[in-house]
Amino acid sequence: MKLRLVIPGSIDQATGGYRYAKRILEAWGDGPAPVVDGDPATCLSRRRGGETLLIDGLALPALYDRLPLPDCAALIHHPLGLENGRDEALLAAEAAALAKIGRIVTTSAATRRDLLAMGVDGTKIRVVEPGTRGAPAPIARRGTPEILCVATLTARKDHPTLLRALARLRALRWRAVFVGPLDRDPAQTRKIRAAIATLRLGRRARLAGERDAAGLARAYARAHVFALPSRHEGYGMAFAEALAHRLPVAGVAAGAVPSVVPRPAGILVRAGDDRALAGALRRLLGPARRRYAANAARLRFPDWATQARRLRAALT
Repeated sequence: MKLRLVIPGSIDQATGGYRYAKRILEAWGDGPAPVVDGDPATCLSRRRGGETLLIDGLALPALYDRLPLPDCAALIHHPLGLENGRDEALLAAEAAALAKIGRIVTTSAATRRDLLAMGVDGTKIRVVEPGTRGAPAPIARRGTPEILCVATLTARKDHPTLLRALARLRALRWRAVFVGPLDRDPAQTRKIRAAIATLRLGRRARLAGERDAAGLARAYARAHVFALPSRHEGYGMAFAEALAHRLPVAGVAAGAVPSVVPRPAGILVRAGDDRALAGALRRLLGPARRRYAANAARLRFPDWATQARRLRAALT
């Protein structure tokens, strides 16, 4: 198969969707290497004969007026209309575009259900979840308990709720590290910095910025607990990677998260409920952490080579 993946900008961007694309293409296997096209507006002029066109959901709006296209598929992480709350106009436009595409790949069963609710034909949807390549670390970590949050600093990830929860745990011993690019939403980054200052968490909550793969692996290995109160996830790669590193999880029961984080391995609460999130963290920072971590260690996630084969099958 000759594959051209259309995705806005560089594939090296540090978000779950871009990491999914990069890692699954790295594991593509035999045959012609897939082509990554970072300019949706002009990608059709570079398309070669025999190429299957796989359009990432972020790139799809630039091609709405060019659909339908021959030998074309869409890769949907989550509907664009669910990025910040629910935008009916965006959902309708995306559903109309997907009606003109013959094959659709989603990264979770939850996103497939979202598309079905939008009226998309389920017979053309295939689910190919992300892989993981976490190197499990020992469960018995020492030192000051470290709470790790891995996410871009955007409104959907809801860092302020996590910060308010941490402020409720001042009497406990912990430090928090927030890994993720700081420049994707500068206004939200300023809001988070202001919250850290207002809640007087400056010495205990650190914005570490973006990390490369090795740096991210080290962050998972040092952590004791993973926390992310995201209000919606199409899959939640960071949650799966945390569990692969034997970290118990505190999060929100939203989107695909409940299917990634089973109850024995984490505690999920309502969106925006900092009191409940603080309670979850209190448990995971205490003696119960070992039990949740042990349950996380028993989970098995597919590797990227397996998922690359599944993507190839979904596109043929």
